[in-house]
Amino acid sequence: MADSPHNHDRIAGYLTVMSVFGGVVSGTAAIARLRGRGLPTSYAIPDLVLGAIATHKFARVLSKDGVTTPIRAPFTEFEENIGSAEVQESPRPEPARHVVGELITCPFCLAPWIASTYVALLTLAPRVARAWAAVFSMVAGSDFLQHTYAHVRTD
Repeated sequence: MADSPHNHDRIAGYLTVMSVFGGVVSGTAAIARLRGRGLPTSYAIPDLVLGAIATHKFARVLSKDGVTTPIRAPFTEFEENIGSAEVQESPRPEPARHVVGELITCPFCLAPWIASTYVALLTLAPRVARAWAAVFSMVAGSDFLQHTYAHVRTD
């Protein structure tokens, strides 16, 4: 039962993380309103596509990249190198560290946080949002080309 998501310590940690997420989203919406900027009624397709690609790549960088290990180290334990400069880590066993470790080693779990930040930036600072999305979309494209090139070279 210790590894079950139904463990009391894990549930408390999940509730805390969800509360932080909700608080950040609500706080950002309040700041936008105070600045006279409400959420748009729609988003441009290029912003969404660029945001999706950038969110994917940034989530991988934060959760798996060897260079970002210092960010994860207080909450994770190294398991192994998994290639392409990525590492596999597991959450530390202590309850407070475990839930954060789960979050920051899971690109799927980080994606809503990253995407929400991107949408907030589109509202508050669209140029910054688009610049960030452009950079990480280009990095994702470059990674794809690097893997494709390596595959072609080995065949």
